[in-house]
Amino acid sequence: WGVGGIEAEAAMLGEAISMLVPQVVGFRLGGELREGATATDLVLTVTQILRAAGVVGKFVEYFGEGLVGLPLADRATIGNMSPEYGATCGFFPVDEETLKYLELTGRPAERIELVEAYCRQQGLFHDPREEPTYSQVIELDLGEVEPSLAGPRRPQDRVPLAEAKQSFLTALSTFGVSDAGSSADKALADTFPTSDPTTEQAPGGEALREEEPALGDIALAERAEPVPVALAGKRFELEHGNVVIAAITSCTNTSNPAVMIGAGLVAKKAVERGLTSKPWVKTSLAPGSKVVTDYYERAGLTPYLEALGFHTVGYGCTTCIGNSGPLPDEISAAVEEGDLVVCAVLSGNRNFEARIHPEVKANYLASPPLVVAYALAGRMDIELDTEPLGQDRDGNDVFLRDVWPSSQEIKDTIATSLQGAMFQRRYADVFTGEERWRELPVPEGDLFRWDPDSTYVRLPPYFDGMSAEPGIVADIAGGRCLVMIGDSVTTDHISPAGSIKLDSPAGRYLVESGVERRAFNSYGSRRGNHEVMVRGTFANVRLRNLLVPGSEGTWTAHFPDGEETTIYEASERYLAEGVPLIVIAGKEYGSGSSRDWAAKGPSLLGVRAVIAESYERIHRSNLLMMGILPLQFRDGETPTTLGLTGRELYAIEGVQDGQAREVSVTASPDGGEPIRFAARVRLDTPREREYLRHGGILPFVLRRLLAQ
Repeated sequence: WGVGGIEAEAAMLGEAISMLVPQVVGFRLGGELREGATATDLVLTVTQILRAAGVVGKFVEYFGEGLVGLPLADRATIGNMSPEYGATCGFFPVDEETLKYLELTGRPAERIELVEAYCRQQGLFHDPREEPTYSQVIELDLGEVEPSLAGPRRPQDRVPLAEAKQSFLTALSTFGVSDAGSSADKALADTFPTSDPTTEQAPGGEALREEEPALGDIALAERAEPVPVALAGKRFELEHGNVVIAAITSCTNTSNPAVMIGAGLVAKKAVERGLTSKPWVKTSLAPGSKVVTDYYERAGLTPYLEALGFHTVGYGCTTCIGNSGPLPDEISAAVEEGDLVVCAVLSGNRNFEARIHPEVKANYLASPPLVVAYALAGRMDIELDTEPLGQDRDGNDVFLRDVWPSSQEIKDTIATSLQGAMFQRRYADVFTGEERWRELPVPEGDLFRWDPDSTYVRLPPYFDGMSAEPGIVADIAGGRCLVMIGDSVTTDHISPAGSIKLDSPAGRYLVESGVERRAFNSYGSRRGNHEVMVRGTFANVRLRNLLVPGSEGTWTAHFPDGEETTIYEASERYLAEGVPLIVIAGKEYGSGSSRDWAAKGPSLLGVRAVIAESYERIHRSNLLMMGILPLQFRDGETPTTLGLTGRELYAIEGVQDGQAREVSVTASPDGGEPIRFAARVRLDTPREREYLRHGGILPFVLRRLLAQ
């Protein structure tokens, strides 16, 4: 079930989630997975299918004969990626497999009996012979699922493993490398599933005409020469397609015994044949549970993983959310010198631009066993079916098929290494924490003690000047556009993430606050400090603000003088001048992760409204919950068709205290005729309108608590 961070904060304070009653899509699974196919391959296939079907704002329930042989861990992998295929919720009915999992993980027998009795009595227990009535039914034969990856920018861009090499070479043109494929790939990179459906996607709508897009502002460069590198006593050359990050990470795969044991067995077979990871690959292992460590130890697989560099770095979000840490200085220098398109392969569920690492342009999602394979190969432009991973001690070629475990090997290893007692032991005192956690000083009293000198946690300004009663949602006059962007700008483009650069507004703030460069840490670690986060909003190195053509990163232009500056510094000038700000965007604005700072940051920058062609569901919700008015162009109208440049003076009239269904927008260029158009008000429920009237959900909840 996907909720935004701001929705979650409100729910913790007792506020209900408001939503339109969704359609329920039935996804019938039949057959069984073929030999060599994994749960990751299945979920990437499902994501691709549901992306094409369009399930934004809908529930997806999986059913059918195929569920019988599908382990609960595989089902959890599919359900966990519901944000990637756009659904509000992806879920499986309760059946015998569910009860087995409850037993395995140490639930009391009486609880399991209660679950079964209740579900059967309520008609919720899955019977493959009966099919509920759904709004729509989609089908998949599990036997058709093949080993796959997804990339280089989006989780729904599934690539069969056999076509991975050619797919990467074709995609090189979208990164500005001239001897690669067609410009159609750039267009493919410009959409994402989790947005509101357009008219064309609605039932009875006509399909969009596909046109050959242009590469736009991407400048094509000649294929770079390999860059020589000396690292840790080894010399090699780095070039396009080299894999520099291989990470077994994320909540989607790393609690699934089948794929985790599979990765361990690939490592074991590879080490026994004398293979090693390539020296330019940064490897890491972040299990989803300490139980994984337990069954790795019992199966004797940990030494083999560590021999290939897959040491356990922690339990939680790492590479998938941008916490990969820096590349070695020598690798970073080579990437910059050659302007190289290097790759990351990870078992995560998101791979948007600059999310994984700002220096890594091509990012691919893959199963944990394939992550190990690509660490051995060291490059993406390889046909793993026909080209060797490396050579054994005798100089013989070793292929992927030589180290890939059979499904029976995986099942046998799981049977002998995974025990229910592991779950009971690990989770008996899960809230106790390690020694260093327990030693942290805990302040006393009912109220949080804000440290005015802290650069990590500061008192936020959301309630400054808040009145006891809500004000009026007023029209906007004399507004300026702070950021104007195209299609599929993700929350990773908007929200602060990754490392903090020394010469960035956030970096300068930390230096002025007495923080040394080596102690900057990441935006994620400082998300409790709004001064850092607002300076990092819209600071993604791949952000392309159309107000500054040809630029990438946190740049904009201040109007009416047109001076180019950072987005934060322009915002400070506008706030001092009393100028309200807007954002203009294309399709699927705010797609990707449900990052709350993608709404909090713009709010603190002074953004009052966003006008987009369509929105990602959760981001639209987060915007209004931070008091930002979400507006949508009428179907068929875009910033381009209307002739907008973003340099105009903007007025938004007819808001009517948030009760309007449509508003009038006037964009007045210097010395030109005003451009007038109507925009839909995307407040979809009465409660959403109430949130906006209060200035957001946090003031709404606080006023409600004060009234009690």
